[in-house]
Amino acid sequence: MFTNIFDFMLWSFWFFIWISAVMIWFQCIVDLFRDPTLSGWGKAGWSVVLILLPWIGGLIYLIARGKSMTERQMAAAADMRAAQDRYIRQAAGSASSPADQIASAKALLDSGAITQAEYDALKAKALA
Repeated sequence: MFTNIFDFMLWSFWFFIWISAVMIWFQCIVDLFRDPTLSGWGKAGWSVVLILLPWIGGLIYLIARGKSMTERQMAAAADMRAAQDRYIRQAAGSASSPADQIASAKALLDSGAITQAEYDALKAKALA
């Protein structure tokens, strides 16, 4: 298949160019349908351009809408990070101060839900 190393290097170069072009094309298609500001006709027009002229259409899309594409990706990353932070805070539980823990234990003791020994154990745990 390859007669020398230069044929292999040339084949590898064009292979990676093709892979990067496909990745750019898919990124443009995904961004196109994630954009809430673009009308249906705009999406249809860009879809036709990207399907009929994939290489040139992808380059035109990146030139024309690259900045807003980046802004949407950054906003999506920020939303994902905020959701992850909320989940971590929820999973870890709300960290309350020792005074809050003692006050809630005192309220449980006053209501009769726990005994004095349980209250003392909760108080010692909160102060530890």
